[in-house]
Amino acid sequence: MVKQERAVRTRKSLIQAAAAVFAEEGYVPSSLATISKRAGVSNGALHFHFANKKALAQAVEEAAVEVIRQLVQVSDRSGTNALQSLVDATHGLVGRLLEDIVVRAGFDLSAERALGGDTALMRTWQAWVEETMRRAEADGHLAPGVEPDDAAAAIVAVTVGLEVLAGGDPQWLAERRIVGFWKLLLSGIATDDVLVSAWPAGGRAQTAVDVLER
Repeated sequence: MVKQERAVRTRKSLIQAAAAVFAEEGYVPSSLATISKRAGVSNGALHFHFANKKALAQAVEEAAVEVIRQLVQVSDRSGTNALQSLVDATHGLVGRLLEDIVVRAGFDLSAERALGGDTALMRTWQAWVEETMRRAEADGHLAPGVEPDDAAAAIVAVTVGLEVLAGGDPQWLAERRIVGFWKLLLSGIATDDVLVSAWPAGGRAQTAVDVLER
């Protein structure tokens, strides 16, 4: 049991260290030696858990995907309408991008061509946004003429784009920008009754997401 717990801790340390190194140096230039040193383990211990750098990068992305899945599950269970769930989950995602190096590195790795273009993280986020937007349509919460897939595409493009831009300037992920985006988008896609009760800064579901993040 002690050995198993130590192995779990070592694996988590390696994923955390790899995420930090990938975020700082990029996937291609980074080395396993740098990652093992950052994690405080030997190269042998690293190779015991991960066969190569690609396997380690995939583990980082998988860990990020799990965070995103938990985040959207919390938002889904909040009891708010679909559009508010989208708002709240977006704020939660931005919070994780600012505070969680694994999520931030996971997004970067999901666009890394050297990994073969397997974008599990992007697919997870996109699929949930599309599904939730279709739920908003089914509930009658979209303004006349709004296509749910078009709105979903805009949300995904903006959230992913903000993460990329934040690599050069973290202010792109400032709360005021996310609030401003949702004020603009909701005014064009939501029905009047939904718009009146909407919280572009995040509502009850956001509180639940905050609890998850602690």
